[in-house]
Amino acid sequence: MILPELSHEWKTGLSLAWSGYIAVLSVWIVMQKRAPVSTMSWILSLALLPFAGFVVYYFLGPQRLKKQRLKRLRSRASAFAQADVARLRDAARDAPPALQQMAKLGTATCGLPVSSALDVELLSGGARTFDAIFDAVRAARNHIHLEYYIFEPDRIGTALRDLLIERAKEGVAVRLLIDALGSKRIGRKFMAPMLDAGVKVALFHDTKIGRRLRPVTNYRTHRKIVVCDGRVGFTGGVNITDEEDKRTNPDAYHDVHLRVEGSAVRWLQTTFLEDWTYATGEDPRGMDDALNAMLPQLEAGDIPVQIVTSGPDSPMEAIHRMHVEAIHSATHRAWLTTPYFVPGEPALMALTSAALRGVDVRLLVPRRSDSAVVSAAARSYFDELIAAGVKVWEYKARMLHSKTLVVDDHCAMIGTANFDNRSFRLNFEVCAVVYGPELTRPLAAQFETDLHSCGAVRANRRQGFWRRLGDAIARLFSPLL
Repeated sequence: MILPELSHEWKTGLSLAWSGYIAVLSVWIVMQKRAPVSTMSWILSLALLPFAGFVVYYFLGPQRLKKQRLKRLRSRASAFAQADVARLRDAARDAPPALQQMAKLGTATCGLPVSSALDVELLSGGARTFDAIFDAVRAARNHIHLEYYIFEPDRIGTALRDLLIERAKEGVAVRLLIDALGSKRIGRKFMAPMLDAGVKVALFHDTKIGRRLRPVTNYRTHRKIVVCDGRVGFTGGVNITDEEDKRTNPDAYHDVHLRVEGSAVRWLQTTFLEDWTYATGEDPRGMDDALNAMLPQLEAGDIPVQIVTSGPDSPMEAIHRMHVEAIHSATHRAWLTTPYFVPGEPALMALTSAALRGVDVRLLVPRRSDSAVVSAAARSYFDELIAAGVKVWEYKARMLHSKTLVVDDHCAMIGTANFDNRSFRLNFEVCAVVYGPELTRPLAAQFETDLHSCGAVRANRRQGFWRRLGDAIARLFSPLL
């Protein structure tokens, strides 16, 4: 008689504890004031993890971050930008109103205005990208700044490390900012020669417990930035790893990168310096003496370029908005390439609406990405995209890692952001928007070349029940991916 009575009390206690857990967790999540779908997804997911859900949400749940904007740095850069405005004024008069609105949107959401470039070069493949970066590093005379999500201690990573050591010994100031999680394989032994040579190395969001009151494991710098002497800059999808170099790995990722020369580089520089100050805690006033070299006054070019940044430190979702706005502005084509396709409602609506009004909308994704869940979630959107007239292709040759968008003949975007919730809301990202044909033409040609290695996704394709079910279940987690 005693055991059943204790068992009943135990069950009652567990039920009350579980109910209290759900109530407290729900209040915590709801008070974050996130999108309703995301909020419900978190609550339902963590309700299945009694008490452990607190730990999961504490480490991985959304939170607001504050990252200081260096007002003095931005003011200096903006003062130099007046030459760009004067040079581009005539081109702006002839630009479609939609482009003028896009530029205003970019400035309003991330604070970086349209600038100009003397030259932009599309770099296809890791080998070509690494060669161009190494050439720029060798040519630098004052400083070299690098920021990467993944920096591997492999062949290409070691070669770049040794080159940075060489340049530092020659008196060039070298700063390397790497993401602590993405570059977790880099250890003290690998970094020691750099530190001994005077290279400054910093980790973005160290993952060690105790570094912060609340860890920021889920918020990474996904940016890839190289700036040499404030005159030449790089950004795009290519990380420092042999996984991106066909010379070392025949199955290397297929990716693209962008080389920019001219005054637009000052905004890549500004982004790097703000990230560096945030990660290291250095007093930005200590950089004042070096600002003349970091932000040299450069000749304005004829190519309009806007650097756009986004991250969890801002609720504006600048890169997300720019993608959606660009697609809405399309009149005859919108060609999107992304390794991870998990769109929110605004992005999905933009793509399908453009196709329904007769725009040639194309989506290029990998057949198999390095995330089975993300690939499954992406497939769950194919039917409604195709029904609206979107042409969907899967890249079969290798892992596709490019992140680009071509709109009509006057707008091209290339950067670090995937077309998913993580990139648009959780990671620190950067992209370059080039207005005009200088990047649109080569990027469209690259897209058409890539189609030779693709298979079209058909509306009437055969799919087994279990695969369809798996894709549908993966889609439920879209707000969390």
